[in-house]
Amino acid sequence: MGVGVGLILIAFGAILTWGVDAEVSGLNVTAIGVILLLLGIFVVLLDLVWWRTWAWYAGGPARRRTTYVHEQGLPGEPVPPLPPSAPRRRVVVDEDVGGPPLGPPP
Repeated sequence: MGVGVGLILIAFGAILTWGVDAEVSGLNVTAIGVILLLLGIFVVLLDLVWWRTWAWYAGGPARRRTTYVHEQGLPGEPVPPLPPSAPRRRVVVDEDVGGPPLGPPP
């Protein structure tokens, strides 16, 4: 949403800066256009930075997994070591599913 609002501000600022030749007493249309243009650029950049920081939390390039171990027993007692775990394996099963052909023959 921030990028959309920023692009609208940039468009209105550009129109007021370079497309409007109106003279209003007590109001500089070109200055308002430049202000809207700069504000739109700032909003777009701020939104991109905001989503970049969220990408790190949502599993971006450096994803980290935390494991909590609940120790059983009384305080001061030694905790028995965990048994070694077997290495993980990934099994992929390729099945032929019967059904009608996908399209007409060539």
